[in-house]
Amino acid sequence: MIFDTIANTGHEQVVFCQSKDAGLKAIIAIHNTVLGPALGGLRMWPYKNEQEALNDVLRLSRGMTFKNAVAGLNIGGGKAVIIGDPAKDKSEALFRAFGRFVNSLNGRYITAEDVGIDVNDMEWVFRETEFVTGVHQVHGGSGDPSPFTAYGTLQGLMAALHAKYGEEDVGKRSFAVQGAGHVGMEFIKLLREQGAKVFVTDINPELVKRAVDEFGCTAVGLDEIYDVDADVYSPCALGGTVNEKTLPRLKAKIICGAANNQLATDAIGDELDKRGILYAPDYAVNAGGVMNVSLEIDGYNRERAMRMMRTIYHNVGRIFQIAKRDGIPTYKAADRMAEERIAAIGKIKLPHMGNNGPRFLGRMRGH
Repeated sequence: MIFDTIANTGHEQVVFCQSKDAGLKAIIAIHNTVLGPALGGLRMWPYKNEQEALNDVLRLSRGMTFKNAVAGLNIGGGKAVIIGDPAKDKSEALFRAFGRFVNSLNGRYITAEDVGIDVNDMEWVFRETEFVTGVHQVHGGSGDPSPFTAYGTLQGLMAALHAKYGEEDVGKRSFAVQGAGHVGMEFIKLLREQGAKVFVTDINPELVKRAVDEFGCTAVGLDEIYDVDADVYSPCALGGTVNEKTLPRLKAKIICGAANNQLATDAIGDELDKRGILYAPDYAVNAGGVMNVSLEIDGYNRERAMRMMRTIYHNVGRIFQIAKRDGIPTYKAADRMAEERIAAIGKIKLPHMGNNGPRFLGRMRGH
């Protein structure tokens, strides 16, 4: 059963972690390590059953392989989930037990924070293993990734504007931004700095008020965002907002935002292509966060992080080229770009020079 499943998804390793005393039930999924150690966040969620948790971690870890490959990073894809309610099941023992399991993988999987996890939880994981990113800045961590994710999203947007209009003047365009959370608000700020017209909505009215008062945006209702006459629709909150109900209502010529899993189904991606709406694939556009934490592996440097964000412009542009070259929708072209990079790097088998050979340490010479 499980071997059939992971053979279909192409996973290398799935680890089930259990500590009765700590109340830990976790699954770590390592999808692909051709490019380097698997990096991906830890999610804590009250899954209804084990199958739901397994499906989620398999899907998310596979997504990280593609995301990391397209971002040009030398890291593979992985993910972890803890079955539990983040509002009431957290404890020091839980996260330290999880950290020990991560440590036992000797760096094949590097964890980070995701849904239901914050920097304080990561501090506990960090006590048991160094294979953690997104730790507090006092430990040489990268801190809040939101400004980087937003700046990277802007780079992806400029590539989309260039592909659609032949120029990248953000200030000339209007935007319907859905979601004014950490990343959304930073993105709005960048758009307004360049003089763009921005319509904004969010489930939290306080955030909408801030976007209006501080940045001069126009507030619209939660459902009205799909009817706004804007050049670009930018989903920056939940996934699946481009679906069969909302697509016919969208007037935008470009879809480019920071949310994950923006398209409800692949069929929606095909339909966007038919309608001539340019979709900038989400995981290429929002890679700023993972790029930022990946730098912690070598030693974090803010200037280097900002320089790295600018590569998103070229990555998204390359996806559009592949889409044109192969006559396929952009969401398929992003996957193809990732697959081509993994295949190319996977073929580099350096000749064995003997410098890392067995050293037979137990032997004595000259007796």
